[in-house]
Amino acid sequence: MSIMTNNASDATGDTVPPGEPTPDATYRAGDPVQEKKMRRRHRWGQFDFKYSPYLYVSPFFILFALVGLFPLIYTFVVSINDWDLLGGAGEWVGLDNYVAEISSPLFWNSLFNTFSIFLLSAIPQLLVATFIAAILDQNIRAKTFWRMSVLIPYVVTPVAVTLIFSSAFDEKYGLINNLLQTINIDPVAWKSEVIPSHLAIATMVNWRWTGYNALILLAAMQAVPRELHESAAIDGAGSLRRFFAITLPSIRPTMIFVVITATIGGLQIFTEPKLFNPSSSVPGGPEREYQTTVLYLWDLAFNRGDFGRASAVAWMLFLIIILIGLINFFLSGSIASSSEGGSRKNRRQQRRAHKHAVQMAQSKIASNRMSGSNVTAGEKGGESHE
Repeated sequence: MSIMTNNASDATGDTVPPGEPTPDATYRAGDPVQEKKMRRRHRWGQFDFKYSPYLYVSPFFILFALVGLFPLIYTFVVSINDWDLLGGAGEWVGLDNYVAEISSPLFWNSLFNTFSIFLLSAIPQLLVATFIAAILDQNIRAKTFWRMSVLIPYVVTPVAVTLIFSSAFDEKYGLINNLLQTINIDPVAWKSEVIPSHLAIATMVNWRWTGYNALILLAAMQAVPRELHESAAIDGAGSLRRFFAITLPSIRPTMIFVVITATIGGLQIFTEPKLFNPSSSVPGGPEREYQTTVLYLWDLAFNRGDFGRASAVAWMLFLIIILIGLINFFLSGSIASSSEGGSRKNRRQQRRAHKHAVQMAQSKIASNRMSGSNVTAGEKGGESHE
């Protein structure tokens, strides 16, 4: 008679503790139900491995489709119709809105103002931001305080900045003209002439965005290995030489990013020219002296109610920004490739110079050994002769 125990044993004869499922309790070979479950589990595992990464990144693409791609396509649809602000969609006009804007002098005036303000703001902004970042990268006192201070203009709202600078650049009672009069300089028509108004608006843009770009460049400078600066200093390179030979080439990708973002932001400038002269009935000055393309687009859409032509202007500005971005990309790529080629050439020259120096040192050591052996042999010969 066999004795019954509470412990079960598996196929290998090993005892399985009570309460633990045996292998054949979870899967039995040849059992169609168990095999179907295993196949289903395997398919779900493959599905999870292949498609779950797309599910994780899908929120970005959904949001981009809703707030980026759909408005862009819808704007193009509006641009090829005679679309009114109150009446809605009208008849299909094709590319007539684009042709009308290309032949409009107001569009070209706004484009000139946009590029003028952009150049007057972007170039000094990047130069000053690079200089500030280089200063903050040094070992100065209260580094955290100064790094936070340069970001204060960016924290201030653009409306407040524009109102303050609009009052400072007032033609009659502004602070700037009062300071000019104290040094016997005639007042400047900041709000009624082209170049002075562009300079005033560019000053606002520079004041707000220089610190922001300086911190981005500073973060890139902090990532440059200090060993490069130390080795260059040991070789006798000064701080200015190290900055141009080590720091600037090392932060080139960040510099390209700053240039592209400054280009996009500069070509879409709206708040500063819109609020620069609130008393003007015409957006952009009495004679549209500083009416940018986005401000002209806003005037077409909400003052004249012509959504079709405004959408055409928006699409042309979009294409201009894409074109300038591609030009910046190819120029930065060519500069990077030329600098890499120059650095490879310098490395080859350094290797050749090092090899030549090693050969000269080896030949000098060999000649010293030969002369030393000759002297020793001569001394020995003299001793034997004696």
